[in-house]
Amino acid sequence: MEQIEMLKHVDAQGRIVLPKKWRDKHLKDHSVVMLVKDGEIIVKANEPEDISDLIDSVELNIKSDLGDWDEVRKELYDIGQKKRRM
Repeated sequence: MEQIEMLKHVDAQGRIVLPKKWRDKHLKDHSVVMLVKDGEIIVKANEPEDISDLIDSVELNIKSDLGDWDEVRKELYDIGQKKRRM
């Protein structure tokens, strides 16, 4: 595992720029997961779960139109978030 330490500027809004090579290699979408612990922030690429192999094996009571995948995805995400809070 390669480890590189670099000094980065934090702007007035608290933003930093993630290295382009890292973004190109690790980011599948434009989101990251941040772990904040004892004065450290760990940034990881968000790796959404691939649920395509489960589509035919799961029965859900959803209200979204199955022709609009974006709405289905949002509703499934909301259901998952509610279950995690339980």
